[in-house]
Amino acid sequence: MRWRATGEPKHHAICHCDDCRRWSGAPLVGWIAFDESEVEIAGETRAYHSSETATREFCAACGTGLFYRNPTALPGIVDIQSGTMDDPGAFPPGAHIMTKHRLGWTREMDKLPEFESYPGMD
Repeated sequence: MRWRATGEPKHHAICHCDDCRRWSGAPLVGWIAFDESEVEIAGETRAYHSSETATREFCAACGTGLFYRNPTALPGIVDIQSGTMDDPGAFPPGAHIMTKHRLGWTREMDKLPEFESYPGMD
């Protein structure tokens, strides 16, 4: 499964909402948004309605979370999990969103010890 966007992103944000956290299994999720008309998808995805107006899609082969669409809140936009980009560092996020759901300890992540690889595996 591959995707490609030809235009410039509308935004790139780190989402802290409960829904994204539960869906991804991660404490926060990067979402980069493009006009739907500028996104090409090759391969099979599966979708489910995560709310009355939103649909989430994942890779049918491996289960990786990929797309979020909400025509009511984000008409004409597809949000894509930015970690699935070939070069996720190319477009740094510009904001944190849904911070009312933020896990408190994520504010202190920069204070944790850092290891260049898995500890003990260097």
